[in-house]
Amino acid sequence: MSDIAAAPMFELPIRVYIEDTDAGGIVFHAKYLHYMERARTEWVRSQGVELRAGLEQNVSYVVQKMTLHYAAPAKLDDQLLVTAVPIASSRVWMTFRQQVLKADSRALLCDAEVRVACVSLDTGKPRRLPENMSVILKNML
Repeated sequence: MSDIAAAPMFELPIRVYIEDTDAGGIVFHAKYLHYMERARTEWVRSQGVELRAGLEQNVSYVVQKMTLHYAAPAKLDDQLLVTAVPIASSRVWMTFRQQVLKADSRALLCDAEVRVACVSLDTGKPRRLPENMSVILKNML
């Protein structure tokens, strides 16, 4: 396992829409998972990795483990920043630290650690991270 301490923080701006909220205009807790998934996906794209090419090479990524702390609610029309920073990796997984922040104040709304495993698309069994992803993570040390 390697720690990735110097990795730059990736930020994805997101606005809260009514479809994200409950009847009181508060973001439904599971929507934070959607926001974090989008941020991780956009982080991968920002590294020059094409997701469709991975599918064609029998590569998929699945969330294996997640720890969340909800600190404060997001509300309808809020502008958010969702971060993704790789913090550790092995041959078959990578771990991200993620936060959901209010864009204007950078107040913490949700903090998470997410382990994403690499699996073979056809079998669902663990497999090595693709070489390009391993190189990206190694270079972030």
